Amino acid sequence: MLLRQLEYLVALARERHFARAAAACYVSQPSLSAAIRRLERELDVPIVRRGRRYEGLTPEGEVVLAWAHRILAEQDALRQELSALRGGLTGTLRLGVVPTALPVASLLTTPFCDRHPRAAVALESLSSAQITHGLAEFELDAAMTYLDDDTLRQVRRHPLYEERYMLLTPVDGPLGGSDTARWSQAAALPLCLLSPRMRNRRIVDDCFAADGATAAPAIETDSVAGLYAHLPGGRWSSVISHAWLHMFGVPEGMRVVPLEGPAHGPRVGLVVARSEPQSVLAQALLTVAREAGVRDALEARLRTYLRS
Repeated sequence: MLLRQLEYLVALARERHFARAAAACYVSQPSLSAAIRRLERELDVPIVRRGRRYEGLTPEGEVVLAWAHRILAEQDALRQELSALRGGLTGTLRLGVVPTALPVASLLTTPFCDRHPRAAVALESLSSAQITHGLAEFELDAAMTYLDDDTLRQVRRHPLYEERYMLLTPVDGPLGGSDTARWSQAAALPLCLLSPRMRNRRIVDDCFAADGATAAPAIETDSVAGLYAHLPGGRWSSVISHAWLHMFGVPEGMRVVPLEGPAHGPRVGLVVARSEPQSVLAQALLTVAREAGVRDALEARLRTYLRS
């Protein structure tokens, strides 16, 4: 059994299409199909359900796929550990991040690259469900996500910060001169918010409801960058996480107004799989996270904008 055959099987299960899997592995489709047939002969079990097109894996194939993920992860861990012994980590840290935590990711990735200059980082914006799948299937080394996500299983959690929600509003608007604002007051403003399918928006909607209000934003977007793109010009207000100030700051002509309610929202943190083998790169990132002081850095940035 060759490791390459297992890589082909993992790619096929991921792409669910022979041609796409072959392209992802930089081989021809006949070569990939032949390699998987050889694997079936060597293990003496049917792995792929075949028809006119790819139809999924057999029950035996699902077992082989699980072992393939483990074996390839062991191979990666071996290479990482040997590279560390030779004088420094190499390889690529695969980091998944929920979209609302992306503005903060550089507080970890930059010191990680400073400490391990021979290593690289592949950063990907993913939903919570995609992160759960990626960790379970050894497709991710670590992830930044909400720590109270019930779908996370068999992971180690390292808290980074608690979200705090602020009203970002024009200085000449109805609440631009206020020291604080109620959620019901914010709901009456022309709003731009994240879309309802995003976790942050569902949390924000719960905060509006707790104050007896319902937000009816004129603009909804699935990215923090898309939200901020609408704010200059003085027409729209938004409810933001204080963490976004690290990357985007406060647009000219706007100010941050604290919203009355809970002092802190849900925790965002770094998670890595508990399963063996442990990723050496993930362990190195955890070490950086423990020393990075992400929470204090974000609180200091918020205080700067509140004073101004």
